[in-house]
Amino acid sequence: MGKGLFDLEHHFAFYGAYHSNPTNILIHMLFVWPLFFTSLILWHFTPPLFVLSLPLGLDLGLNFGFFLALLYAFFYVLMDAKAGSLAGFLCILCWVGADLLAASAGFSLAWKVVVAAQLFCWAGQFIGHGVFEKRAPALLDNLSQAFLMAPFFVFLELLQSFFGYEPYPGFQASVKAKIEANRKEWQDSKQKKAS
Repeated sequence: MGKGLFDLEHHFAFYGAYHSNPTNILIHMLFVWPLFFTSLILWHFTPPLFVLSLPLGLDLGLNFGFFLALLYAFFYVLMDAKAGSLAGFLCILCWVGADLLAASAGFSLAWKVVVAAQLFCWAGQFIGHGVFEKRAPALLDNLSQAFLMAPFFVFLELLQSFFGYEPYPGFQASVKAKIEANRKEWQDSKQKKAS
């Protein structure tokens, strides 16, 4: 099922190879989406290209945050229509929520909340990797893929864990085999460096 840039199996296996410890996975499930959400809060303060007026007097500025959320949404939909559509909808909901929260809080409070949340969530993830996974985060090997895939990865983990979701038959088995191969290669290289 290779599709190059939109090869879900490849991306999921790459990211999964850095997230095999259940505690680390749980930490990421708790902290990845708040990182995405709070980053969108700051993007609210970029100049809008135009303003979308909604009922009840709500105005949403279509700014860089909107286009970032839209990019994530399209990327996820192109990788898997079903789960990607749900994750994409969550991305847009995050943008709407972040925009409304930022507008009501104002820049002075918003940036402080964002910095505190980002520090807390990043610290949690680095603890997850250092203490539980015992492997550096994926972002050290592939920054763009780690940032772009992280929200979708934890979303798919939730769908797989609670609903047995599989984008296509054999997906989980194939990804598991690739993750095991990647982790074995990493362990072997670690042992070579140690000796």
